[in-house]
Amino acid sequence: MKKREMIYALVVVFILVVAFVFYYLSFRVKRCSDGTPYDQCSEVKPYLCLNGVLTEKASLCSCSELSIRDDEKCFSPYQSNPKDVTLNYILRGKTGKINFVVYKNLSDYLSKIPRYVNSNENPTLLDFKVKMIDEPYQRELLLPLVLQIENITENKEDQARIAVSIVQNIPFGSSDKKIRIGGTVAEYQRYPYEVLYEMEGICSEKAELLVFLLREMGYQTAFLYYPYENHEAVGIKCPERKSNIGGYCFIETTAPSIITDDKTEYFGAERNINSAPTIMAVSEGLTFGNNLYEYRDARSLIAIREKANSNVLNLFYQMRFKSLTEKYGLAVYYNSYTF
Repeated sequence: MKKREMIYALVVVFILVVAFVFYYLSFRVKRCSDGTPYDQCSEVKPYLCLNGVLTEKASLCSCSELSIRDDEKCFSPYQSNPKDVTLNYILRGKTGKINFVVYKNLSDYLSKIPRYVNSNENPTLLDFKVKMIDEPYQRELLLPLVLQIENITENKEDQARIAVSIVQNIPFGSSDKKIRIGGTVAEYQRYPYEVLYEMEGICSEKAELLVFLLREMGYQTAFLYYPYENHEAVGIKCPERKSNIGGYCFIETTAPSIITDDKTEYFGAERNINSAPTIMAVSEGLTFGNNLYEYRDARSLIAIREKANSNVLNLFYQMRFKSLTEKYGLAVYYNSYTF
């Protein structure tokens, strides 16, 4: 009798569990990849979460105060003279691309903005950088790129990885323009949108573009400035045990590299980063790295470098290096050596 009662109880429990799972799956809120519930407007106008895809629907979601509605779309006053650019990325060894439209009129507008901060106090380097990423017309036409990345995958961490790879794969290069501040001639600093339009940027310019993308995805971010090397990188908040820069994970932007790998030679200079950075926090938000496989891979690559420098590489290390190269799209002549 007891055995029968026990079986009956187990059957009842099983039915209740199945019913609960069915109820949960049936009534949980479905959302688009940016977190917007189905059939609701995104915070980014004029996008509607329609069957899991963020779709322009200005008749329901309206336009921002910086743009004008035309049917279901919104148009910026600087949205003229379009040019198509292809943004390449690699995610766990698989290549992908985003076709994105940029506009000459906005690039020209940004190029004419004075490169200084209006302030009664002494502005900081962070003040200058925030000015570069907060320009409102630029934000209006960069947010569609954020949404295109988010439409690729619902996985928030993979969204960040795609953004990192896109910026790393934009060629490194400085502008041939100069600016005059008073009686001083200085190097021209591109806005993040100009980096996309010209498909080229130096470390500080590409860092600003990446911080913009990660911030708009909801991540806690920072600029990492290395005064001794005059180099800039990006920090994304990550678990303390795997962070290597004061609670942030290091991201090199000048060329494809592994998140947390701060021991590589950076593009444009034949040296490593040896100094400690100034951390300039930009935004609060999500922590990256619930599955931070990059940390393990970066440690492997650092070990391979040490073996290479000691001339003790064996076949295993060569195969491991080849695997990492394919997984992250690392440069063939990564860290001044190849196999």
